[in-house]
Amino acid sequence: MASPKVGSIGEYIREQRTRAKISLRQLADVSGISNPYLSQIERGLRKPSAEILQQIAKGLRISAEALYVQAGILEHRDADTDVQTAIRADLLLTERQKQVLLDVYESFRKENEAAAATSERHRDTGKDEVE
Repeated sequence: MASPKVGSIGEYIREQRTRAKISLRQLADVSGISNPYLSQIERGLRKPSAEILQQIAKGLRISAEALYVQAGILEHRDADTDVQTAIRADLLLTERQKQVLLDVYESFRKENEAAAATSERHRDTGKDEVE
């Protein structure tokens, strides 16, 4: 019996293939995967490896990461902000320094989100903000 995740990756691949307006045989050809194996993946009977997913992604012209997330190989992660990208790319910082900066940055963002949510609730109820 196939696990729900296995089925969902097959459904996702079929959906992407349909959107790309290509047949199962065409995707099999461009991906270098046998037609029967690809059919089994789409029907949720087989769990594809990361390598097979990469070949399928290439054939569908979508990111392999999207398929990895759908298959449960990678966890979904929100895209980094410019600040986070800059911190991670800085060659003069140690890994520990980068992590501390990212943690501080994230704490400020969460604090500001909470303050904005509180302010929004006060506006919706007509109450003045607490001083």
